[in-house]
Amino acid sequence: MSSLLWYRRDLRVRDHPALRAASKDRVVPVFCFDDRLLHGRHASGARTQFLLECLVDLDASLRERGSGLVIRHGPPERELVMLARELGAGRVHFTGDVSPFARRRGARVERALRKAGIESLAHPGLNAVDDVAELRTKAGKPYTVFSPFHRAWLTAERRAVLEAPRELTPLPSGLRKGRIPSLESLGLEQEVADPPPGGETEARRAANRFLHRPLHDYAADHDALGRDRTSRLSPYLHFGCLAPRELEGRLPRGEGPEAFRRQLCWRDFHHHVLAHFPRNARSEFQQRYRGKIKWSYAKRRFEAWTEGHTGYPLVDAAMRQLRREGWMHNRARLVVGSFLTKHLGIDWRWGERWFMRLLVDGDEANNNGNWQWIASVGTDPQPAFRRIYNPARQMERFDPNGDYVRRYVPELCGVPDRYLAEPWKMPAEVQREAGCVIGEDYPGPIVDHSRAREEALERYRSG
Repeated sequence: MSSLLWYRRDLRVRDHPALRAASKDRVVPVFCFDDRLLHGRHASGARTQFLLECLVDLDASLRERGSGLVIRHGPPERELVMLARELGAGRVHFTGDVSPFARRRGARVERALRKAGIESLAHPGLNAVDDVAELRTKAGKPYTVFSPFHRAWLTAERRAVLEAPRELTPLPSGLRKGRIPSLESLGLEQEVADPPPGGETEARRAANRFLHRPLHDYAADHDALGRDRTSRLSPYLHFGCLAPRELEGRLPRGEGPEAFRRQLCWRDFHHHVLAHFPRNARSEFQQRYRGKIKWSYAKRRFEAWTEGHTGYPLVDAAMRQLRREGWMHNRARLVVGSFLTKHLGIDWRWGERWFMRLLVDGDEANNNGNWQWIASVGTDPQPAFRRIYNPARQMERFDPNGDYVRRYVPELCGVPDRYLAEPWKMPAEVQREAGCVIGEDYPGPIVDHSRAREEALERYRSG
């Protein structure tokens, strides 16, 4: 019997349960470009370019094994049925997903296949724990707080890591394979200057580099902005170029590996929450805040934030890193999220959408969960005042030498260390000597921290 393997965001050949199951038949791997996703609510030229590079690498890996990647453009509920009928395929294998869009699309595909008499089979592979949605509290309810979820996650059963198949059946002769399109032909443009390269090959190189040395210092160094000892594996995990289960399985014992394992758990936790509370994709998890907080929609302030012109060096460095690399250090994400929602009082959904536009690792569950967390409206019940971060104090703590700020905000390179976190406090003569006159070469702060903090607390009290 012939089977289709419908690739979505599981773009690899290693540790791939759906591929392993499909390869027992004459398997035809296929990817569908769906305009509803490409041009939908979270359209992103940067992320789509990364996707295209992943597909090129995946096609090469499949061809090395005697097969190849078939490309179709259109709704998968139509394209998969047509391809299955053309090949006489009786099954379609795919990896399950948790986002509301993915689940709706999957349901449409399953209905269309069932109507055509074709079996659809979902497999794990998106998370470290196979069925992350099935983890439950003792009362049988989904988790809404991370710590107890983490304890349950640590003891959850793990499946064995799967090797890549050595050989696959050749694609049928006469089959139109299709071509991987260019970004321009899809009607999108690259907005990121220096993004990471996509693909399973690059993912494995990056994982090997991280596991070789930085991992062991991860517990102590993962918040250090200047040194950047993070893994930078999030884009590869998002697109499934690297299996979370395999990555976790490669972690040795030790404080650093355990700290990184905890981050994999955070990823699974956000997927667990969105699977059970799909309305989180558009509204606050905490009902008491839905429609109650008087958010600001000040476009000029929002634009200053997106452009990295707020006058707060750490915030500006982070936002410019996002524009340059399509990625941002996690500590910096927390600082800029706090600044947007607490200092500027702007709706967290604006920040979420901006991140999803530029992030190559833009994952709806994780991005949404983190934005709600920093906006104090999500699953974590901590009071709002605990998430109002002072950008100057954060810089002094996590970028004490100013390496991160100077890397992304070159106009501040000549500013003395003592003034770098709050350059508006430089005397006029120091500004001239540093070649950084506030208001001319670099903006003054668009909001006062102390006043903004009081206004934020009042906003949440009134909400």
